[in-house]
Amino acid sequence: MAASKVKQDMPPPGGYGPIDYKRNLPKRGLSGQYTRLLIEDLEARIALLPLLQAEHDRRTLRMLRENLEEEAVIMKDVPGWKEELLHKRFGFLWYV
Repeated sequence: MAASKVKQDMPPPGGYGPIDYKRNLPKRGLSGQYTRLLIEDLEARIALLPLLQAEHDRRTLRMLRENLEEEAVIMKDVPGWKEELLHKRFGFLWYV
């Protein structure tokens, strides 16, 4: 068989240049500032938790006191009913 007369394409002497295949995408938005804002919001909530808990406790005790006073008014004419003191821990008499 005779040799083929077709010339094959070959790379240039020294080879081809490097191909940039890495993704170089810029960061979107202000991710660092957004994270700092989330942390600041969380710290503010944590700082306010004792105040919110105290308000909730005061509201609960106020409702309890009002319920007990109303119960005393309703039950004042019932024979044999008496107020029993449980403890004075919350600054007022808590009846059962």
